Amino acid sequence: MFSRKYRAATACFTAVAFLTGFAALAVVPTLPTAVADLHGLPLFPLVAGCFVAAGLLGGVLGGTWSDRSGARAPLAAGLLLTVATLLVSAAAGTVWQLAAGRFLDGLAAGAVAVATNAAIGQAYPERLRGRVLALLSGCWVVPSLVGPPIAGLVSEAWSWRAVFYGLAVLTALPALLLVPVLRRLGAPAAPAAAAAADRSRPSLPTAVLVSVGAAVCQYGTAARDAVHLLALTAGGALLVAFAPRLLPAGTWRAVRGLPATVLLRGLSSGTFFTLEAYVPLMLITERHVAPVVSGLAFTGAAVAWAGASWVQGNLLDGVPRHRVVALGATVLAAATALAVLGSLPAAPALTAAPAMPVAAIGMGLLAPALTVLSLTHSPAGREGHTSSAMQTNQNLGQIAVLALASAALGLGDYPTAFALLAVPALLLAALAVRTKG
Repeated sequence: MFSRKYRAATACFTAVAFLTGFAALAVVPTLPTAVADLHGLPLFPLVAGCFVAAGLLGGVLGGTWSDRSGARAPLAAGLLLTVATLLVSAAAGTVWQLAAGRFLDGLAAGAVAVATNAAIGQAYPERLRGRVLALLSGCWVVPSLVGPPIAGLVSEAWSWRAVFYGLAVLTALPALLLVPVLRRLGAPAAPAAAAAADRSRPSLPTAVLVSVGAAVCQYGTAARDAVHLLALTAGGALLVAFAPRLLPAGTWRAVRGLPATVLLRGLSSGTFFTLEAYVPLMLITERHVAPVVSGLAFTGAAVAWAGASWVQGNLLDGVPRHRVVALGATVLAAATALAVLGSLPAAPALTAAPAMPVAAIGMGLLAPALTVLSLTHSPAGREGHTSSAMQTNQNLGQIAVLALASAALGLGDYPTAFALLAVPALLLAALAVRTKG
């Protein structure tokens, strides 16, 4: 599949994807137990939101660093920081220390995700990028199948701390072994020009304010009282004021090329992850479906995403990427329609369950295609900045669409909330042609 020239780098990226996927998927189901044990249940939204908020800041740091000196340094630093943050969380004596660990973990995860995409842009020709991204998507299948169950068993048999300590040990040795491989990655093109461009805008202070706004918004969506509404308003104001400075000019107007590509990353991620959050919740609380069904839906979604990603990177390799985006958006819109249908009282209880795997098929098609398009539109030496913008808008999209659905759910019902998700999905299909450039 890959020539000898690219095999070492491909093995490196595969290992990174597997490690980060396993750590992320094993930690998440352990958090409620950890927060309860630390007597901090009221602060659970903050603990959960710290990761996403810090990911915004980590993405900016990783992108800037990648453009200045190449992706290998932030990638290695992010992996080593991941080990350290798992130890911080494992030793938490208070919920605030756990929140700090999750914040640092989000910082590392954001840097690793952006540096990985930047490294792919720096190390591979355009014709191979789709295949690499498809391979990385496949690396999340095994962690999604075994990560949560193993974490649950370890947490029940020993403690939630054993999950964090175990992940730190499992991640440490491979992370150290990856460092020599990362040295083979080349330096970015025109690093001086990239650094000069970075100095022309206040990325770091802006990223801090955007991260704070994201964290406050996450807290604001946890309840529907005056305090949380004020937090949601304040956080939203920070995002509206400062987030555009981290994105290409014209992003929210869908200007043709990179801005439209960045916009569509946010719309697609927000739609998918809101479905992923609310479909299982509805199945369990409203339709009284056994929790194992939602677990199977998660597993099916992981497999479907990886399979669709393989299809776009191999069988659809000759199809223009903007058309692959349009196809994936259409499938994603169909998934929202299935969720609406499944939320109606007259529909059978399991009708909405396939919405998650169907949505994952759409994301498996369009997400790698959007990444390839973003790297194609990126100027030489600016792959890190471009990857950072994609990561930033991905997180912003998740926050914004989830908040919209939460507000609709508070005022109405599940059919209304799911019907609203059709709006960004249909926008995706309509605007796909603008990613062509």
